[in-house]
Amino acid sequence: IGYLAATAAGSPALDLVSRNHPHVVKPKFPPEGDVWYNIPEFNLLERNITVPGFSPLFPDAHCTKDGSVCQVVTGESGPYYLVRQHLALKINAASTITALTFSPLFDLQKTYFMIAGIAGISPKVATLGSVTFARYAIQVALQYEFDAREIPENFTTGPTEYPKSIYGTEVFEVNDALRQLAIGFAKTATLNDSSDAMAYRANYASTSAYTAGSRPPSVVACDVATSDVYFSGTLLGEAFENTTKLFTNGTGEYCTTAQEDNATLEALLRGAIYNLTDFSRIIVLRTASDFDRPYTGEPSTVNLFYANQGGFEPAIQNIYLAGVKVVEGILNEWESTFKKGVKPNNYIGDIFGSLGGAPDFGPGSEFNNNPVIPSSRKRVRSLMAKRAMAGVQATTSE
Repeated sequence: IGYLAATAAGSPALDLVSRNHPHVVKPKFPPEGDVWYNIPEFNLLERNITVPGFSPLFPDAHCTKDGSVCQVVTGESGPYYLVRQHLALKINAASTITALTFSPLFDLQKTYFMIAGIAGISPKVATLGSVTFARYAIQVALQYEFDAREIPENFTTGPTEYPKSIYGTEVFEVNDALRQLAIGFAKTATLNDSSDAMAYRANYASTSAYTAGSRPPSVVACDVATSDVYFSGTLLGEAFENTTKLFTNGTGEYCTTAQEDNATLEALLRGAIYNLTDFSRIIVLRTASDFDRPYTGEPSTVNLFYANQGGFEPAIQNIYLAGVKVVEGILNEWESTFKKGVKPNNYIGDIFGSLGGAPDFGPGSEFNNNPVIPSSRKRVRSLMAKRAMAGVQATTSE
């Protein structure tokens, strides 16, 4: 069984589970990674593997002695509690996961990946400390922008029609059947909470639209928005709710705010094109550390910069408390369910249809519903095998 936990300083955790293949958990900044250490289920610090292409600040994958569970830190720039340098986060995430995916040191073909980190949360859908599992990851900030003080009075916040220029990373859709199994595992966890979070979320009870935000933490199925900007406020929150609906053709439900997920998913998808990863084996988990907008009567600046929301510590703890249930569920049911894979009941992949099938969002497949089959795929795998045989070895410390 393999589990590789990819830890990125300042971003989510990527978890994989498979027999004879690593299971990867990918947190992105130290607290998200540290929560997986000194736990009773397994020891991630028994073996350290240096991987070419990883962040110079976090050059190793940390694994159990038998290599069944590992963790990778992708790296972050900027303080996570204020304005994160999200472009740097995306670059770090894409660079590290690309290095992981194409490394000859790992066989990831049957690996389960769990992207697991903290996020902002919409009080319309869930609350501080909640654990969310996404079907869609939407890159909501791919928009034209000018200073808000110059917006004409008749303009809306956010797009009103589908983009005419498609980059390919706007939307990713993962395996909903696998997501439902993960939700079932996570619901067996007892979630953490704090007195400060209880007190702060009570302020949202006076607004009927924010009823979910005033309730205790729970496990929720809803979708993640990624952005290069750490945004906050009611208008932007509502704009990205609308963007999520627009980009997913009305199917997605915006709830969490993140930075790196689309970059991570693009790297994994490119690996899947070369049969190096299995895109049907990805889980996107986010826990809620802060509200994406203020309660009624609270200034947006206070919500963003000054309020003691009390959600950070429960969110960190709940990555582990809920995430480890998912990891254990996959491992315990490997032979009966997960070894052969969980067949998707929905489209999976990107907006281009790169893995085949017809996307249920966007303008349709760029490849006539056929998968991309690069002519160099066999050559790449052959080259990687030769490199491994030639002695490309991990630096290992026991």
